Amino acid sequence: MGGYYPVYCDLQGKPCTVVGGGQVAERKVQSLLECGARVTVVSPTLDTPRLREWCQQDLLALLPRSYRPGDVAGAFLVISATDQAEVNALVARDCRARGIIVNVVDAPELCDFIVPSVVRRGDLVISISTGGKSPLLARLLREELEERYGPEYGILADMLGEARRQLQSGVDEQVERREILLRILNAGLLDLIKSGNIPRAKERMQECISSPLG
Repeated sequence: MGGYYPVYCDLQGKPCTVVGGGQVAERKVQSLLECGARVTVVSPTLDTPRLREWCQQDLLALLPRSYRPGDVAGAFLVISATDQAEVNALVARDCRARGIIVNVVDAPELCDFIVPSVVRRGDLVISISTGGKSPLLARLLREELEERYGPEYGILADMLGEARRQLQSGVDEQVERREILLRILNAGLLDLIKSGNIPRAKERMQECISSPLG
């Protein structure tokens, strides 16, 4: 058996450390910030304009020097994104000694977790992973999914979430709730959202909720 366990992790307010200050580190920092993490970057320099801007805006904390053992203390998770193999290996060893999960970019053998390619449409998130074997394939699949699933799917997910909340408080039977949600899914809401007629989509959703089954 073996392989990776797919899981979505709540990073809101949690301390996360990124080692490195280049473009790869920037992408990792951006993803962590989007999830609400408290990010610390360890790097002698910030080599991209966006990293410098985030630092100036106090969106991240900076340790402006090369990595030292102990710099990851207190972190919930760590990403090492330097171009120095010896530094990345040191970070991985330090994290394991402290019981902190670590990702080392382009070195799956040093990773406790890997980061999938992701398509985000609001709260709808689609993840693609090859277990670290082919990032190129994961990227190509992500691009296909980005074309297939546009922003309208995020809006639909929000509407279905609202419908589910209403049904949980107003309909006792789980089977009945499921039937109503299926009715909503088959009511053409997606086409209305795509055409920009979101108010009508919401009206139709309410009609599906209020109309009796059968």
